[in-house]
Amino acid sequence: MKYSGWPDTGELVVGDVDEITDFGVFVDLEEYEDKRGLAHISEVASGWIKNVRDHVREGQTVVAKVLDVDEESQQIDLSIKDVNEHQRKEKIQEWKNEQKADKWMAIAFGEDVDDERYQEVADALLAEFESLYDAFESAAIHGAEALDDVDLADDDVDTIVETARDNVSVPYVNVTGYVDLECPTGDGVDHIKEALKAAEGDGEVGDEIDLSVSYVGSPEYRIKVQAPDYKTAESALEASAERASESIAAAGGTGRYHRERETADE
Repeated sequence: MKYSGWPDTGELVVGDVDEITDFGVFVDLEEYEDKRGLAHISEVASGWIKNVRDHVREGQTVVAKVLDVDEESQQIDLSIKDVNEHQRKEKIQEWKNEQKADKWMAIAFGEDVDDERYQEVADALLAEFESLYDAFESAAIHGAEALDDVDLADDDVDTIVETARDNVSVPYVNVTGYVDLECPTGDGVDHIKEALKAAEGDGEVGDEIDLSVSYVGSPEYRIKVQAPDYKTAESALEASAERASESIAAAGGTGRYHRERETADE
C-alpha cells in the first residue's frame, strides 16, 4: 500500500535512487504514490564530495530524512547524510514489514481486491494499530480478541486471523478457552478446586507452555495458554479442559469445554 498524500517534514522515508546528477540525487519514494524527492549533493554524504556516484548508485534503496515539502511546486527536499545507521536499519525493517503486511492483505482479501475495499479494511486496522504489520502480528499472537475494537465485520476478522496464523512468524501465540465445572455434592467446592489444579497441569505442562486458569463467573473458568505455535497452544488448551472435566466427573460432577465466553461481564 502506498500513501496518496505527502510525507511530513522530519519523516524518514524509503526510496530508490532514480537518477544521479552533478548537483544531487533524485529518489523515488517507495511509500508514497507518484512522489519523488531530491537530495542535494551537500545532503548525500558528510564532507566534500568529488563524485556523487562514489556514495550512491542508481537503483539503490536508501533511507532519507525529509527536509522540506513544497506541495505547490511538487518538490520534496531530502537528506541521506542525516540518517544514521541505526535509523536506516530500523526504517528498512519497518518498510519490509509493511511490504509483508501488504502481501497478507492480498492473501486475505484476494490479489484483485479493489482499492476502495483495501482502504476500508486498512483504515479500520490503522485506527487501532500503528501499522498493518502490527495488526496482523497481534492477530497471530492473540487471535480474534486482538481485533475486538476494530470496526470490521466478523467475517473480515476471521479472515485476517486465519491469514495471520498461516503466514506471520511470531515468538509465541495466545489462545483462550473456557470450562464449566459443577459438582452437586456437599464437598463440591473442594472437588472443583481439585479439578482446577488438574487443569493447571500438575507438572504435565511443558516448559515452553505458560498456562493459567482463572474464575470468570459460576460455573465458568477461563483457561489461557501461551505457546510457541497454535498447534501446541490448542493442544494444551484442550488437554487442560479435559483434565478438569475428568477430575470433576470422577467426583460426581460435570465439566464442559467451550471456546467462547458465556457468562455476563465480570
